[in-house]
Amino acid sequence: MASSEAPSEATHQAPAHPPLPGGLSAADGGAVCIVSAGHAVFAGILTAIGLWGLFSGQFVGIWGSVPQGMPAREALAYACAALSVACGIGVLWTRAAAPAARVLLAASLLWLALIKLPYIVRSPAVAVFYESWGETAVVAAGAWALYTRLAAGWDRRWFGSLAADRGVRLARVLFGLALVAFGLSHFAYLQLTASLVPRWLPAHLAWAYFTGGAYLAAGAAVLTGICARLAAVLAAVQMGVFTLLVWVPAVASGGASRGQWSELAVSAALAAGGWLVAESYRGRRWLAVGRSSGRAA
Repeated sequence: MASSEAPSEATHQAPAHPPLPGGLSAADGGAVCIVSAGHAVFAGILTAIGLWGLFSGQFVGIWGSVPQGMPAREALAYACAALSVACGIGVLWTRAAAPAARVLLAASLLWLALIKLPYIVRSPAVAVFYESWGETAVVAAGAWALYTRLAAGWDRRWFGSLAADRGVRLARVLFGLALVAFGLSHFAYLQLTASLVPRWLPAHLAWAYFTGGAYLAAGAAVLTGICARLAAVLAAVQMGVFTLLVWVPAVASGGASRGQWSELAVSAALAAGGWLVAESYRGRRWLAVGRSSGRAA
């Protein structure tokens, strides 16, 4: 099956650097740069997270897990918020889009390595630390997938395939690993997951098992390339549905805690990041088996 579909998939693969609306390329000097709906949503959520951080002076959503005793912690919180606003707005403007995506990607990867990973190293048996790592990994994967679509001459010269095919493949690996972490976390904290299922849905525990299993299956599919496009899309949809059914009602009911607002921000960012990764499979068959060339769609 893989060998019969591979030539067709290659012929349907979109260019690594598709034109933007209006016939512009990412290297042109037009004003607004929006390559997809996922791009616009991702930018909006990132900007909202940054504005919240600037007004509150606290780490919001994806920038969490900073140790209390870290020097200049408050200054770092403002820096993360400012970076979110700058990158969220920047990725929507043609001349700034690729640099903004590049900066966001670099910051997300540094956050993974320097803030999130040490928790896993110190306590490798604690599932929530993998989940926390996965949250930042999805944002990094989304930023990387977006960057490969926006990168032009300078980025391609300096970063080569990391700004093109190889970058897309690595973004998908990050996304797949994050999905596995989410699935394991669902099973590790099964009762907590079940408690988040809306009251009007029956069989809360069964839904917890189902969503955890769905994350694990999607992660395996993305990592192996088996039905990867379908898996990535369904995973992004699951994140979006979770946002709409769990966290939007929680904050809309009034009296929501800061933790619930933060969970809404994280969940929305995950859905948007997953959306961008899912878009990277555009042009690939839904049930294709085997890894694609990795070109940005």
